[in-house]
Amino acid sequence: MPSSSFIIWTIIASGVVTFLSRVLPFILLKKFELSPKVIEFLSFVPIVIMSALWFENLFHQQLGHLPTVDYANLLATVPTVLSAILTRSLLVVVIVGVISLALIQMLIK
Repeated sequence: MPSSSFIIWTIIASGVVTFLSRVLPFILLKKFELSPKVIEFLSFVPIVIMSALWFENLFHQQLGHLPTVDYANLLATVPTVLSAILTRSLLVVVIVGVISLALIQMLIK
């Protein structure tokens, strides 16, 4: 079993690496001016990340089988997407998504 000082240093090192990986890009990008094409490209990053997270939770994979649809997540998608279209507010989308999935989970079980 590792010593407690090793565990503490591991936690501290992990925190420093995590902090630097989030702060360093901002520090570096402050010193450079990005071209309009790069800025336009980066504007799509949040959409891509949210889509990847959505697809990851919409399908379940098992080795040797085709992916299956998680119908609870699919049903919760409908009011969530509608709220995104109507309000364009990330806070509203998150709240509607969480509440709709919770209600669907309660009805299923």
